[in-house]
Amino acid sequence: MTDATRQRTIVVAVPANHSPLLRIRGACRATAIAEYFRDQGKDVLLIMDSLTRVAHAQREIGLALGEQPTSKGYPPSVISLIPRLIERTGTGMPGQGSITSFYTVLADGDDANDPVVDTSRAILDGHILLSRDNAQLGIYPAVDIPSSISRVMNDIADDEHQLAARQFRRLVSLYTENRDLFLMGGYVQGQDPELDVAIRLWPEIISLISQSASEKANFGESRQALINVIGNM
Repeated sequence: MTDATRQRTIVVAVPANHSPLLRIRGACRATAIAEYFRDQGKDVLLIMDSLTRVAHAQREIGLALGEQPTSKGYPPSVISLIPRLIERTGTGMPGQGSITSFYTVLADGDDANDPVVDTSRAILDGHILLSRDNAQLGIYPAVDIPSSISRVMNDIADDEHQLAARQFRRLVSLYTENRDLFLMGGYVQGQDPELDVAIRLWPEIISLISQSASEKANFGESRQALINVIGNM
């Protein structure tokens, strides 16, 4: 981190071994700091790790106060806390700045319908789902392309980009859904033209979605690389 970046960064840290009250206060304090700078007309990036631990802290408090557990052991106060925290971010009033927030959410038992995951997904503008299978294949970052969604992409991407993204998502879905079939020799080339294209382009797809921690790529280069892969169909 450079000195200039360090001067513009504020860290609020509450370790997991602290009381649940302090963990919730840490999340609220970080959000309040972001709100302060937004009200000063600044554009703020808020990163919270993790929303699940905040929910677990509220669960401890709720159960201690006698709340009845509902969905998967979470009391109602947990489900109400998440939207109250998330919806404090976003754009401010005219003349103010904005808060762009990123929340990590841990799915208990890899359950995509976990109450915390489901509630967060319903509120946030998009979600990037990480895949354990991709990680085991050595694909990093291990983003599950078909399951990751942006609700604002259509507002900020041009038609060519959107079309290429939809086609790319379909190719990845076709390959991953049928991977076991053709690895076992149960698929004969020519039976499905789209699947043939997905198999042929898979090395290029892997190259596009893989990136080392030290590698940099700007938006324009990534957009053009995506369009180039789809152009080889």
